[in-house]
Amino acid sequence: MSSIKALFSAPFYRLIHRDFHEVVATMPLTDKILFLIMHSVDKFGIWHRLPVLLGLTYLAIRRMLQQTYNLINVGSTPVGVRFNHVDYRTSDGKLNDPSNEVAGSQGSFFGRNIQPVDQRDKLTKPDPMVVATKLLARTDFKDTGKQFNMIAASWIQFMIHDWIDHLEDTQQIELIAPTEVASQCPLKSFKFYKTREVPTGSYDINSGHLNIRTPWWDGSAIYGSNNKTLSKVRTYKDGKLKISEDGLLPHDEDGAAVSGDVRNSWAGVSVLQALFVKEHNTVCDTLKREYGDLNDEDLYRHARLVTSAVIAKIHTIDWTVELLKTDTLLAGMRGNWYGLLGKKFKDAFGHVGGFILGGLVGLKSPQNHGVPYSLTEEFTSVYRMHALLPDNLLLRDTSAAPGPNKLPPLIEEVPMAEMIGLRGEARLSQIGFTKQMVSMGHQPSGALELFNYPMFLRDLTPQDRDGKDRPDHVDLAALEGTERERLLGTMNSVGD
Repeated sequence: MSSIKALFSAPFYRLIHRDFHEVVATMPLTDKILFLIMHSVDKFGIWHRLPVLLGLTYLAIRRMLQQTYNLINVGSTPVGVRFNHVDYRTSDGKLNDPSNEVAGSQGSFFGRNIQPVDQRDKLTKPDPMVVATKLLARTDFKDTGKQFNMIAASWIQFMIHDWIDHLEDTQQIELIAPTEVASQCPLKSFKFYKTREVPTGSYDINSGHLNIRTPWWDGSAIYGSNNKTLSKVRTYKDGKLKISEDGLLPHDEDGAAVSGDVRNSWAGVSVLQALFVKEHNTVCDTLKREYGDLNDEDLYRHARLVTSAVIAKIHTIDWTVELLKTDTLLAGMRGNWYGLLGKKFKDAFGHVGGFILGGLVGLKSPQNHGVPYSLTEEFTSVYRMHALLPDNLLLRDTSAAPGPNKLPPLIEEVPMAEMIGLRGEARLSQIGFTKQMVSMGHQPSGALELFNYPMFLRDLTPQDRDGKDRPDHVDLAALEGTERERLLGTMNSVGD
């Protein structure tokens, strides 16, 4: 019987890459057929050019298969236990999943999309500094034209400050530039802290890495991921957060911004944090005017829910759609939010039916597909968009009359190195909120291409979790190539 099965399977396996033979062998026949459809579209690279209905069918197949085979839990999973979850966002992300008290909380494990692959002996094969120099380093700046501006580029970094950051070890690793590229590297060597490996208490995957940010879409970039940070940003009056009179974030005695997450930031992220602090405070004013009996804590909790939802909606149906800019993705992302019944129906009647009719937003219970919520190691590894940053910020004169194409006059080209970290906060205070936002809105971002990684990020001052500068500089482009220490597979296996 097995030989007959192998005989009929042989032609099928010739149609798919050998890297997938093992996982496909575990699939029932229907999933094998669906995988072959998805794999064939991928090989030809045509999903984004398909008619919308066919494109949505492809995306639905891919999502179903990945939810079935590519959501892998790291750590223990509560079985048959329900907690008294709360209807507001907690400071550390706990108690938001009724079946798992710690899911999505600060200090929870990163999940995985594929099983761990131990490549720690290949940390320098190929050498990250060679890859950074020969494939990534910017030669000539390439921008995105009118598709993506610097507000959008800052947005994704604002989201990263909401979602993900690995807990570091106390041990450092040193990278030394090989002779063949040493003369082209801003740093001939640099040290960085490895990721701390933590026992999971699970037999399947016995060690993992902890997320020191809350991976929920909970606005933690402005609220923080624990009570200590939250207490620093709240005024404890009318539910509001702290904001300076100039409309920017307040600063501590060392010049570091006071906000939910300020580590390794720049002025573009800081100004977005200030923008959504203002949004939160405006929501508080509206709620207080309409519901005068709400106290400080009530106002804060409701305003945080509203503000976090606004952030999630912008990312889902505005930012992501503009990044990839296809009709299929537009339909898919709006389907995620509104469902097949559409925006007008949902606005009028609320969420009706399951996620197909009403969308994912508004479901009464989490859709976790049997795996506790987390963001994954592979997601973290490929969500790298530093090429969006240009070499200079084109500062515009907002007090002058606009020129052609409604473009305010250019008054200064500010090197991006001056807009990073503590130095960037000081420079932003000189520029001001309005001028920074208008300037970023009129400037195209860098393109996500090879040979377009900013050189100023190859000699960067990293920061501690409290936003204080560290003494050792790092080559960020090379640092991104060291993630094999987290037991990630090759980029081909992660991407597929």
